[in-house]
Parts: sequence; C-alpha cells; structure tokens
Amino acid sequence: MAVMRVNPTRMELTRLKARLRTAQRGHKLLKDKRDELMKQFMEVVREDRALREKVEQSLTRAYGSFTVASALMSPEMLEQALLCPRQSVSLDMSSENVMSVEVPRYEFKLASEDGGDIYPYGFAQTSGELDDAVRELGDILPDLLRLAEVEKATQLLAAEIERTRRRVNALEYVKIPQMQQSIKYITMKLDENERANTIRLMKVKDMILQEAIEERRELDAEEGSGVTER
Repeated sequence: MAVMRVNPTRMELTRLKARLRTAQRGHKLLKDKRDELMKQFMEVVREDRALREKVEQSLTRAYGSFTVASALMSPEMLEQALLCPRQSVSLDMSSENVMSVEVPRYEFKLASEDGGDIYPYGFAQTSGELDDAVRELGDILPDLLRLAEVEKATQLLAAEIERTRRRVNALEYVKIPQMQQSIKYITMKLDENERANTIRLMKVKDMILQEAIEERRELDAEEGSGVTER
C-alpha cells in the first residue's frame, strides 16, 4: 500500500487522524446503507417474481380467450367491437424515497366508475370469450402498473447498491489503509526526530558538564598554586 505524500509534522498527524475517524464513520454508515439496500432489494425481487408470475398467467388467459373470440368472430366484427372504447384511464406518477433512491409510484384513475364501461360494444353480436379477455385485461391493470413500479425499483436499487459497494470498497481497501499507513509513517518520523533531539540534548548536556568540570579543575589548579607560593 502506497503511503500518501505528507509532511511528517504534528499538525499533519492531527489532521490525518481526524480524516481517518471521519472516513471510518463514513465507512460504517455506507456499509449499513448497503446492507439495508440489499434487504430492500431482496424484498422487491421477491415481489417482482410473484407479480410477474401472476401477470403472465392473467395475460395467458386473456390471450387464450381472445384467440377463441377471434376464431368465433369475423375480423371486421372484432375490429368494430373494439374500435371505440367507452372507458378511459388517467395515470399519475409520483416518487418515493427509499434509502436515497427515488422509486416511482404509479396511480391510475378510471374516467367512469361503472364496471360495464370496460366493454366498448354490445353483447348481442360478440362472443363471451371476448368479454372474458376484456375483463381479464381490465382486472390485471393494477398488477401491471405495480409490476412496472417494482421492475424500475429493482433497476434503481441495483444501481445504487453497486455505487455504494464501490464507495465502501474504496474506503475499506484504499483510503483508510493509506491514511493508516501515513499516520504510522508520520508517527515513526516524529519518534525518530524526538530520539534524535533527545540524543542531541544529552550530548549538549554532556559537553556543558564537561566544560564545567574543566573550568572547575582549572580553578582548583590555580587555587592550589597560590597556596604553594605563600
């Protein structure tokens, strides 16, 4: 692991330690976010699987009924029966924040509350299978919209999980180890400087002490020669 280019000073050491604490807190928060995103993602995937199966079964039944109706009715009659729908649908879209991910929400409203308005034709010249197909498609509309929500939520959550995972790995395997190594390097350099300063001070102290001893010897020698002359 390469050490960051830093000045081995106490101020830089203090700054790096503060950055390390912030990075470690951020790493923990991101890991918690990633775990919660995974939990939400798995719940959405389970709902997606169940909804997809339900919708596919309903569409299969609707397609089967429509196929039978197509066989019993002429193409012109079938086209005329479905040409002018009496029911209309309005769709409202909003969003919900799920762990910082804006997930879409869809709501639809029918122009008429009359359930019979889903049939845009009279019943005299149409088959019951066509009624079944239209009714099946009308009933499956809420599940289709919910499936669209879940599919989009799955994509958005997967993308956010990947972004969060990369950030967690960058902190865990690059940024935090670099800062730890830099702190270790600065601490080692400061310890070396402190030992060097201590050694220099001891040498200076020894020199001063030696000079004091020499001066004392000279004074003692001068005093001894003065006594001898007297």
